[in-house]
Amino acid sequence: MTSLDKPTEDTQADDARTDDARAVTEAALFEAFGGVRGMVETVVPGLLFVTIFTINKDLHWSAIAALAVSLVLVVVRLVMKDTVKHAFSGVFGVAFGVVFAMFTGNAKDFYLPGMLYTLGLALAYIITTLAGVPLIGLILGPVFKENLSWRTRNPGRKKAYAKASWAWGLILLAKCAVLFPLYWWANTAQLGWVLVALKIPPFLLAVWLTWVFLAKAPAPIDVFAEMEAEEKAEEERKAAAAAAAAERGEAAGGARHRREA
Repeated sequence: MTSLDKPTEDTQADDARTDDARAVTEAALFEAFGGVRGMVETVVPGLLFVTIFTINKDLHWSAIAALAVSLVLVVVRLVMKDTVKHAFSGVFGVAFGVVFAMFTGNAKDFYLPGMLYTLGLALAYIITTLAGVPLIGLILGPVFKENLSWRTRNPGRKKAYAKASWAWGLILLAKCAVLFPLYWWANTAQLGWVLVALKIPPFLLAVWLTWVFLAKAPAPIDVFAEMEAEEKAEEERKAAAAAAAAERGEAAGGARHRREA
């Protein structure tokens, strides 16, 4: 190997590690946020509601259809033995919207619980970041098997989580700045179509920024692997101590036999 070969191999190794980190980050984001299927499941109920309401202006049929399709999505996931957390969250969100709209008799109120949830989530991202425990880190920490190790042991990763949480908070606040005035000024169909249009793009932008920040951050500390290593080391220490005790016992027994002889 020449002196010129080694830097090339080191660069290739660094590139490989970077690619691995990006792949792990992509997989974690898909797992945490549901991927393409999760996005579809969040859009379909609202899209069905606004489509039916635009056609016939019937709150009851629109609400029933949105709730029914949410339940169907859950059943499909159950049949396929897939994770249902994203589909269930969709059902609960639609159910709250249906109950609220039925209670007030105002079709626009179907969207209000989701809008309030978005506002609350935006504030949660910002407040937790200011408090030093960015929400995106709390969400993704278990997915990366690092739990809260990033808070004290991985400052570069904490900084990346803070940037990502700021991105989520500000993007969601911008979305709310569009939707809440429309809630007061627009009719139900106009609000519904804007909501559908704003469902995916802000989410994709936030996920992409999260990926950018985390792909450049230090690798996560696998606390589960550390705990397993500690348990294995403890078992080995106990086994070594037991073996040493057995050897001492055998030596003491041999000494007694020699004295008696």
